[in-house]
Amino acid sequence: MPLRRDVKVELISRVPLFERCSKRELNAIAAIADQVEIPEGREIVREGEYGREFFVLMEGTVEVRRGGRRLATLGAGDFFGEIALVSNVPRTAAVKTASPVRALVVTSRDFWTLLDESPRTQRKILEAVGDRLARLAPSSA
Repeated sequence: MPLRRDVKVELISRVPLFERCSKRELNAIAAIADQVEIPEGREIVREGEYGREFFVLMEGTVEVRRGGRRLATLGAGDFFGEIALVSNVPRTAAVKTASPVRALVVTSRDFWTLLDESPRTQRKILEAVGDRLARLAPSSA
């Protein structure tokens, strides 16, 4: 059963990349998010490959692995692949379903089309990326 748009907006609003977006902008992002069902045991993301999708988990769990080592288990409300939306870099980890999963998926193509149509949304997302990078960078004291 397809999700109501308000449920999609609620899930998307929890993603730090979109934290500066207005309700209207979140609605636009929700409009390009498709609901998918993925069976257990399926590798969704391959480490080292270039990504073109971002996922928000609605139900189920996935395992995140780097170099074959488990880094994390993600569940409902968690997300992954957001860097693939804003940068053309290889995936830093693999993600495989540990149970059947329902998720929202946004493709980079749809995402960039949306940003081209909304420079204000683009600026807010780039600011969020900048903030995230600044938090990750070593301090220069």
